[in-house]
Amino acid sequence: MRAKRKHYHVYVVELSDEVRFIARFMRCNPNYQPGKPCVYVGMTGLDPDVRFDKHKAGIQSNSYVRKFGLRLLPELYELYNPLTYDEAKGLEVELGIDLRAGGFGVWQA
Repeated sequence: MRAKRKHYHVYVVELSDEVRFIARFMRCNPNYQPGKPCVYVGMTGLDPDVRFDKHKAGIQSNSYVRKFGLRLLPELYELYNPLTYDEAKGLEVELGIDLRAGGFGVWQA
Protein backbone atom coordinates (compact mmCIF):
# COMPACT_ATOMS: atom_id res chain seq x y z
CA MET A 1 0.00 0.00 0.00
CA ARG A 2 1.40 3.35 -1.06
CA ALA A 3 1.65 6.21 1.43
CA LYS A 4 -0.76 9.03 0.80
CA ARG A 5 0.96 12.09 -0.61
CA LYS A 6 0.74 15.25 1.41
CA HIS A 7 0.24 17.86 -1.28
CA TYR A 8 -3.07 19.42 -0.26
CA HIS A 9 -3.42 22.71 1.55
CA VAL A 10 -6.02 24.53 3.57
CA TYR A 11 -6.00 28.27 3.03
CA VAL A 12 -7.71 31.38 4.37
CA VAL A 13 -8.56 34.46 2.30
CA GLU A 14 -9.36 37.78 3.92
CA LEU A 15 -12.58 39.26 2.52
CA SER A 16 -13.36 42.96 2.40
CA ASP A 17 -15.80 44.34 4.98
CA GLU A 18 -18.33 44.87 2.17
CA VAL A 19 -19.19 41.16 2.40
CA ARG A 20 -20.99 41.95 5.68
CA PHE A 21 -23.74 43.62 3.65
CA ILE A 22 -24.59 40.32 1.95
CA ALA A 23 -27.56 38.89 3.86
CA ARG A 24 -26.68 35.27 3.06
CA PHE A 25 -23.14 35.72 4.43
CA MET A 26 -24.36 37.29 7.66
CA ARG A 27 -27.11 34.67 8.15
CA CYS A 28 -24.33 32.08 8.25
CA ASN A 29 -22.43 34.13 10.84
CA PRO A 30 -24.93 35.08 13.56
CA ASN A 31 -22.17 35.40 16.19
CA TYR A 32 -19.91 37.62 14.09
CA GLN A 33 -18.06 40.13 16.26
CA PRO A 34 -17.67 43.53 14.59
CA GLY A 35 -14.02 44.35 14.01
CA LYS A 36 -13.03 40.72 13.42
CA PRO A 37 -12.02 39.72 9.89
CA CYS A 38 -14.36 38.11 7.39
CA VAL A 39 -12.67 35.18 5.65
CA TYR A 40 -13.10 32.35 3.18
CA VAL A 41 -11.66 28.97 4.20
CA GLY A 42 -10.85 26.50 1.45
CA MET A 43 -8.71 23.52 0.51
CA THR A 44 -6.73 22.86 -2.63
CA GLY A 45 -4.22 20.55 -4.26
CA LEU A 46 -2.48 23.66 -5.62
CA ASP A 47 -0.22 26.16 -3.94
CA PRO A 48 -2.56 28.57 -2.06
CA ASP A 49 -1.13 31.55 -4.01
CA VAL A 50 -2.02 29.88 -7.32
CA ARG A 51 -5.49 28.96 -6.04
CA PHE A 52 -6.15 32.54 -4.88
CA ASP A 53 -5.12 33.86 -8.31
CA LYS A 54 -7.54 31.41 -9.95
CA HIS A 55 -10.39 32.59 -7.70
CA LYS A 56 -9.69 36.21 -8.63
CA ALA A 57 -9.52 35.29 -12.34
CA GLY A 58 -12.91 33.56 -12.14
CA ILE A 59 -11.51 30.06 -12.70
CA GLN A 60 -13.43 27.57 -10.52
CA SER A 61 -13.92 30.47 -8.18
CA ASN A 62 -16.07 31.17 -5.19
CA SER A 63 -18.08 34.34 -5.82
CA TYR A 64 -17.22 35.82 -2.41
CA VAL A 65 -13.49 35.38 -3.04
CA ARG A 66 -13.79 36.68 -6.60
CA LYS A 67 -15.70 39.82 -5.53
CA PHE A 68 -14.37 40.48 -2.03
CA GLY A 69 -11.07 38.57 -1.69
CA LEU A 70 -8.21 40.83 -0.56
CA ARG A 71 -5.29 38.58 0.30
CA LEU A 72 -4.26 35.27 1.79
CA LEU A 73 -3.79 35.08 5.57
CA PRO A 74 -0.97 32.52 5.83
CA GLU A 75 -0.57 33.10 9.56
CA LEU A 76 -3.90 31.26 9.98
CA TYR A 77 -3.05 28.15 7.94
CA GLU A 78 0.63 27.66 7.07
CA LEU A 79 1.41 25.63 10.19
CA TYR A 80 -0.98 22.88 9.02
CA ASN A 81 0.23 22.36 5.44
CA PRO A 82 0.93 20.15 3.52
CA LEU A 83 -1.77 17.56 4.18
CA THR A 84 -3.29 14.45 2.65
CA TYR A 85 -6.65 14.93 0.94
CA ASP A 86 -8.55 13.49 3.92
CA GLU A 87 -6.61 15.62 6.41
CA ALA A 88 -7.26 18.78 4.36
CA LYS A 89 -10.95 17.97 3.95
CA GLY A 90 -11.39 17.59 7.72
CA LEU A 91 -9.21 20.53 8.67
CA GLU A 92 -11.02 22.88 6.29
CA VAL A 93 -14.24 22.29 8.26
CA GLU A 94 -12.54 22.43 11.68
CA LEU A 95 -10.66 25.63 10.89
CA GLY A 96 -13.88 27.29 9.75
CA ILE A 97 -15.63 26.22 12.96
CA ASP A 98 -12.74 27.49 15.10
CA LEU A 99 -12.57 30.86 13.33
CA ARG A 100 -16.35 31.30 13.54
CA ALA A 101 -16.22 30.47 17.27
CA GLY A 102 -13.59 33.21 17.57
CA GLY A 103 -16.00 35.79 16.16
CA PHE A 104 -14.77 35.78 12.54
CA GLY A 105 -17.22 35.96 9.65
CA VAL A 106 -16.54 32.72 7.74
CA TRP A 107 -17.59 31.36 4.34
CA GLN A 108 -16.83 27.85 3.12
CA ALA A 109 -17.81 26.30 -0.20
